[in-house]
Amino acid sequence: MPNSQGSTTPPNVELPVIVADVLVIGGGLSGTWAALAAAQAGARVVLADKGYCGASGVAATSGPGHWWVPPEAQARAEAIGQRMAIAGGIADPAWMERILDITWTTLPCIGDFYDFSTDETGTVQYRGLRGPEYLRAMRRKIHKHGVRILDQSPALELLAESGGSIVGARGLRRQRGEAWTVRAGAVILATGGCAFKSRLLGSHTNTGDGHLMAAEAGVDFSGMEFSTYHTVAPAHSTMTRSMSYAFATYYDAAGREIPVPPGDTTRTLARAMLEGPVLCSLHRMPEDIRERLRRVQPNMMLPFDRGHGDPFTQRFPVLLRPEGTIRGSGGVRLADDDCGTAADGLFVVGDAATREPVAGAVSGGGAILAAWALSSGVIAGRAAAARAVSRGRRTDSPARPLGQAGLRPVRQAAAVDPRAVTAAVQAEMLPYDKTIFRRGPALARSLSLLDGVWRDLRDHLHGEGSANAGETVQARESAALTAVARWCTRAALDRTESRGMHLRVDAPASDPALARRLIVGGLDRPWSRFESRFDDAPPQPLEHPATTQAGAA
Repeated sequence: MPNSQGSTTPPNVELPVIVADVLVIGGGLSGTWAALAAAQAGARVVLADKGYCGASGVAATSGPGHWWVPPEAQARAEAIGQRMAIAGGIADPAWMERILDITWTTLPCIGDFYDFSTDETGTVQYRGLRGPEYLRAMRRKIHKHGVRILDQSPALELLAESGGSIVGARGLRRQRGEAWTVRAGAVILATGGCAFKSRLLGSHTNTGDGHLMAAEAGVDFSGMEFSTYHTVAPAHSTMTRSMSYAFATYYDAAGREIPVPPGDTTRTLARAMLEGPVLCSLHRMPEDIRERLRRVQPNMMLPFDRGHGDPFTQRFPVLLRPEGTIRGSGGVRLADDDCGTAADGLFVVGDAATREPVAGAVSGGGAILAAWALSSGVIAGRAAAARAVSRGRRTDSPARPLGQAGLRPVRQAAAVDPRAVTAAVQAEMLPYDKTIFRRGPALARSLSLLDGVWRDLRDHLHGEGSANAGETVQARESAALTAVARWCTRAALDRTESRGMHLRVDAPASDPALARRLIVGGLDRPWSRFESRFDDAPPQPLEHPATTQAGAA
């Protein structure tokens, strides 16, 4: 079969089915913690990573800090109270208490593979870690516990029994031209958030694949409107390490300092960037922090060391790099306290899951989200292992693949360029005036355009028939990007107020009646509904005449 370069590529070789108790899809922070917890619980675990486990994902490129609060009652209560005060009324203090406790008791256990730093008194410092070493330690740790790792092995679709229970997944080992199938008693999605290929550092594998697979299994989402977090970055680099910019001073093209009100950095800079270039200087950073910066976040300085000047004495251009749902708070909705979903046998952790229980309508930044990644991984890993062991290793029952858009067109296969699909999605999801400053009419137009993109790829994009693994993965990614963009846009349109990071310019106030989570779902026809405050009175899906027809199959 000829590929896009005109050469001939042999078809993917089907590997023998791999049998496991637990399959973890994703090898970043939450995925490795989930795999470790499941293995420690006695489960036979397979982990499939889209990249290289231990080096892929946003945590591996950063200096992740953890929400690290001593177990004293007053300290915990104060930490939780501070977060609840800014969470927009939709966070859960019980979940916060839970992740604080799990993080406190669990993080030190990797000390056999990770060299925690100490302060001048010799006290071990657990709060902040060095991302590359952290993820490398997690890889070594799970390998020691017998986890089988499939590197460069993106999952394409979930497998389900006739009753709907999730029993595994299919994917490709793209470097080897091999197709893999894992049958498992439970599956954990640890595929991360979706940054819409914004060139956010470490996010190249975060394209919403797990979200699409979950939706095909009948799962819905929560908090997708809270997807507007942006990080300041040098214009010449993808180096999105935000800690340093706490000391930043910003200037417009004429050299005038831009006043930045506390707590409103993103919107202030976005307004200025819509008018013209913005420059930055880090001259206010103290000398001791500059020296420490190279140890905690060594990659932060690389672009400057490679010829882009001295950020402490020279001004440099900056932009805002969108993070989508990565440091937003939306994702797959949790159905129980074990990080289970509405699909039997399917669990979700880390940035693939909604973080509203611990972050609410604002970002959990690095610390809370790192603690969430660790804790949700531990919770789901243990629960998945218990479920799988109770069911036994059953591989004789028929299982059907659930993958649709980007794999199997519903109409005749035709030429659909995944790169054009990605560009169309980015045109709606990356511009500041569409994402940071939202307006109802613009959101409705974006949703209508995205619906059209979805129909085209759903009807005609034939990833399963691609000539090589790379083309198949790219087709599936484009479908996932489109699906996530539609859920984010639908949620933003239907939350007709401003709350947390979600700003509606045409509805700038918060509505007390909407201090509830907004659930979205649907593939061919996205829908939304606000969570009810009463179990016996479920709210009805919201519909908008302007978008209903565009979203119909």
